Amino acid sequence: MILKIHSQGIEQSQIEEICDCLERGGIIIYPTDTLYAFACKLGMMKPSQRLASLKGKKFEKSNFSIVCSSISQASEFIKPISNNLFKLLKNNTPGAFTFVFQASTKIPKILQTKKKTIGIRIPDSEIVLSIVEQLGYPLITTSLPNDCVEDECFTNPDYFVDLYGDKVDLIIDDGMCSKQQSTVVSLIDEEIEIIREGLGQLEY
Repeated sequence: MILKIHSQGIEQSQIEEICDCLERGGIIIYPTDTLYAFACKLGMMKPSQRLASLKGKKFEKSNFSIVCSSISQASEFIKPISNNLFKLLKNNTPGAFTFVFQASTKIPKILQTKKKTIGIRIPDSEIVLSIVEQLGYPLITTSLPNDCVEDECFTNPDYFVDLYGDKVDLIIDDGMCSKQQSTVVSLIDEEIEIIREGLGQLEY
């Protein structure tokens, strides 16, 4: 199913429809502030395993990120951080970043894995933040495979119908997206390390 977002922005009824799909264990393709991505509600194992299979990986070996609506929500899933790192997050979120943290004890229980680190996204996207706020719980997410020959295969929603229409429950169409990925920043052990350069420009 395709859900077209109007030029005026996402409507409340559309947010509720998306959240209903996620609550029922659905997988969505949705626009972020960078690329389109797959997502399901965090903590639902069958959808999470389906998510991994869409990337051709086993769930245990997949590098998922968690999409949160705020630093406060994200803090539940990471180990306590210093004031300096909190200021860094405040200066750069919402934004086109994936921040890698040491995971709190909640993550292994929720994901049923032994993961000790977790990527956190707080995208600069009204659509994404509205969905997560309405859902009241984070999403688990992974970007669409970008090994397609043409850029349009992963930036133009029209292509997603042919590629994934029978593999996901809902495609949210907000038009063409950026061709850049998020900037990945490791904050493990209080050290700031840019792992992958992307759209986000880090402000210290």
